[in-house]
Amino acid sequence: MRRVLPIKLALICLLTACVTVNVYFPAAAAEQAADKIIDKVTGQSGAVQPQNSTTPPTSFAAPEHTPVLLAAAGRVLDMLIPAANAQANANLDISSPEIRAVTASMQQRFGQLEKYFASGAVGLTADGLIEVRDQNAAPLAERAVVKRLVAEDNADRKTLYAEIAKANGHPEWEADIRKTFARRWVERGAKPGWYYQDAGGSWVQK
Repeated sequence: MRRVLPIKLALICLLTACVTVNVYFPAAAAEQAADKIIDKVTGQSGAVQPQNSTTPPTSFAAPEHTPVLLAAAGRVLDMLIPAANAQANANLDISSPEIRAVTASMQQRFGQLEKYFASGAVGLTADGLIEVRDQNAAPLAERAVVKRLVAEDNADRKTLYAEIAKANGHPEWEADIRKTFARRWVERGAKPGWYYQDAGGSWVQK
């Protein structure tokens, strides 16, 4: 009886670990999705970095002398670990009608915004949005247009992040998706000379 109790506890711990493995934010897949959308919006054709290569799952099969409960736990883990690996290498769904529509809207607007990014009038914020950084960098007659474009683009960006999370069945991922996009807008979308906010909120020129 003394031996069975620790084995049962070990089984519970192993199964709990499996549940933990299968609930996570797929950062690599989110980055790949962000790159695809950013390339579409900005008209770039850079190659998307491949995701992590698949690593053969570690087998938890037990030797013959292992107690029956641990052997059963091993078989359960052998079934669940491949499922976790499959998740890690899966792409996020960015093909919903809502995502396609908002991406197209941002793509059409980018042609108007690009010159304001280049002049420094508009910059990329640390939370995945854009902001009027220096209105004096835009001609007086165009300042109202700049503000309108920024407001419209921010509305689309917020919708985009929420819709990606929703399309993949995890609304709680929205904040992580936004963080991923915020970083990739700077690293992939911004051109040399454009302004962006660093982690402290200060404007930095790329």
